[in-house]
Amino acid sequence: MNSPFDATFWNNRYGTAGYVYGTAPNEFLAAVADRIPPGPVLCLAEGEGRNAVHLARRGHAVTAVDQSATGLAKARALAQTHGVDLTTVVADLTGFAITENSWAGIVAIFMHLPPTLRATVLARAVAGLRPGGMFVLECYSPAQLAFDTGGPRDAALLPTLTGLRAELAGLEFLHGQELERDILEGDGHTGRGAVVQILARRPH
Repeated sequence: MNSPFDATFWNNRYGTAGYVYGTAPNEFLAAVADRIPPGPVLCLAEGEGRNAVHLARRGHAVTAVDQSATGLAKARALAQTHGVDLTTVVADLTGFAITENSWAGIVAIFMHLPPTLRATVLARAVAGLRPGGMFVLECYSPAQLAFDTGGPRDAALLPTLTGLRAELAGLEFLHGQELERDILEGDGHTGRGAVVQILARRPH
């Protein structure tokens, strides 16, 4: 299996009336969204659409990719509630091609992948950004294993800032930090967590 969970796992997780991770955008993404230049944005492993909808409300043409059709159906419903459009693509990131030199922003919020696949997807993301385009990431770090507040329990799926810097070679890091913070995102992420945050730009 090329991904930590198959689509059935996520379809079951998202098959609830409410939004597992809430409908408000990720706090870090919301804080840096104004750094993304005008243009199309790609949201990877987007789930139920909270981050994609936030960016669409800011005027971006947003494509949301996830292996869960159930999650993306909820993303479209959330977009409709807010009067914005989303393009949704049901795909496993193993085989998803990111068009090169095409995106003003690429976003990966709590995208936890096996190391080999993560390196492949991040290399595609670097190539997919336009010059000046921004990459935004927040995910759990290995220190998250000390908390029972969300995320995978496999250290291999929890990257370090040092490792991510290597996997995002070619980007200029504007912000890169490992920290602990309180995460209140629906029932799925609630409490103290250990995360990595990255804002990086493809040079002109």
